[in-house]
Amino acid sequence: MSLYPEPTNIWESIEYSALGTTIAESTWMFPTLETLHVISFVIVLGTIFVMDLRMLGWTSNKFAVTATAKDTLPWTWGAFVCAAITGLLLFTSKASSYMENPWFIRKLVMIAFAGLNMMYFHFITYRTVTHWDRDASMPFAVKVAGALSLISWVVVVFFGRAIGFTLGIFG
Repeated sequence: MSLYPEPTNIWESIEYSALGTTIAESTWMFPTLETLHVISFVIVLGTIFVMDLRMLGWTSNKFAVTATAKDTLPWTWGAFVCAAITGLLLFTSKASSYMENPWFIRKLVMIAFAGLNMMYFHFITYRTVTHWDRDASMPFAVKVAGALSLISWVVVVFFGRAIGFTLGIFG
């Protein structure tokens, strides 16, 4: 007989799964995953901020945008994959609570917005990079993409911290 009630929705099914209960009941798994999640996310933010500050023309102006992207993107994507995996594992341990927490939903929306901003930049604005790659002053569209990215990721961090402070309040 299970210690958990019969799941009534998909979130409870995830939470009451063998993986979800193992993470939730372990004394070391959740904190270890959370630590890896935060470290990975710090790397994501750091590398994104390097690129965004260059796009705004505020720093590293002697370096080409393409060179900055080549140096930062592998780190960004590697750390993002690690943050996503650890985030999904953390989610499995408290899926129902997370889905009832408005800060968690807001965090996901902001990550999606940041991703759409990045996609627009890479597929539209970046096509003309040969014209402004080494310029100290960036075109307006590049600056807008960099500013939206910086703001988005700062808001993601704020919402992420709010989750931790409000997890027991909702639901």
